[in-house]
Amino acid sequence: MKSFAYYPGCTMKTTGKAFEQSAFAIAKVLDIQMREIERWNCCGTVFSLTIDDTMHHMATIRNLVRVEAMGESEVLTLCSMCYNTLKRANEFISSDPVRLSELNDFMYKEDLKYSGHVQVRHLLEVLRDDVGWDALKAKVTNPLEGVKVASYYGCALVRPEGAGVDSLEDPTVMEDLVSSLGAEPVQWQSRLECCGSYHTIGHKELVFERTERIVSEALKAGADVIILSCPLCEFNVGSRQPEVAEHVYGFKQIPVLYFTQLMGLALGIDPKELGMDDEAILKLIREKVEV
Repeated sequence: MKSFAYYPGCTMKTTGKAFEQSAFAIAKVLDIQMREIERWNCCGTVFSLTIDDTMHHMATIRNLVRVEAMGESEVLTLCSMCYNTLKRANEFISSDPVRLSELNDFMYKEDLKYSGHVQVRHLLEVLRDDVGWDALKAKVTNPLEGVKVASYYGCALVRPEGAGVDSLEDPTVMEDLVSSLGAEPVQWQSRLECCGSYHTIGHKELVFERTERIVSEALKAGADVIILSCPLCEFNVGSRQPEVAEHVYGFKQIPVLYFTQLMGLALGIDPKELGMDDEAILKLIREKVEV
C-alpha cells in the first residue's frame, strides 16, 4: 500500500465534501492510504507574490512542518488551488537558505524546523506516476463506454510553467485518465481558461460570462460531462449554471463532476459513496452507462 500524508484544505470540509469523499473511496480501491495531517491550517489560498516578505508564506509552510512531523516526505493534495499554493511556496522558501532560516525562526514554537524536503503532489500525479494508467484500467469494472468527457484544467493545475501537474500548453493527464476509464476525452478550446475565480463574490456577471463560454465550448465539442479538480471551479462552472440559465437566454447546462467521482463510477463504487446525490447528473450518466 502506498501511503501519503494528506492535506485537505478548507473546502474539502465544506463545499468540496464530495471531492474528498470520492477521493477516499477510489483510494481504497487503488490501495492508496491518505493520512490526514493533524492541526493543518489554511494554505493561504493563493501564492503570495511578495518576494521580500517571507512571513506571508508561513501559514503554507507550517503545514509542511506537520508533514515532516508525521515522518512523511510527500504530501498529497486534491484541490488545485491548495496544490498550487503549497507547491510554489515550498519551492520559494526551500530554494533559498536565508528564507528557509527566517521562516523557521518565525515558527519557533513548532517542535521541528522545516527541512525544505517535502514533495507536494497532486492526486492526478500519483495516479499517473505511481499507480499507472494500465493498472488503473485493470481495476475498472464498469467501463464508461460512450461517455464523452471534457477535462477542465482551469488556472492553478498547470500554471505557472514548472509548478503544474503537466504541460502548461498541452496537458494530457486528465485525458489519459478518462481514456483509462473507457470513456472518450473530447478536445475543446476552453479547458485552460479561468472560471472567474473569486470574482464570483463581487462580480457575478463576469463569472456568468465565463461559465457560459466554458460550458458552451464543452457542449459544442460534444461533451456529456465536464470533470475538474478545483472546488472553486466546480462552484463557478458547475453550481452557478442554474443562475446563468436565468440570465443568459438559450444557455444549456451540462453535468460537472470531480474527476474522482467519474473514476468511482468506472470502479463500480456506489454513487452515494462518491457524494453524488444530484439526480439530474445521475440520470444523464445512467443514459450512457449502468451505475
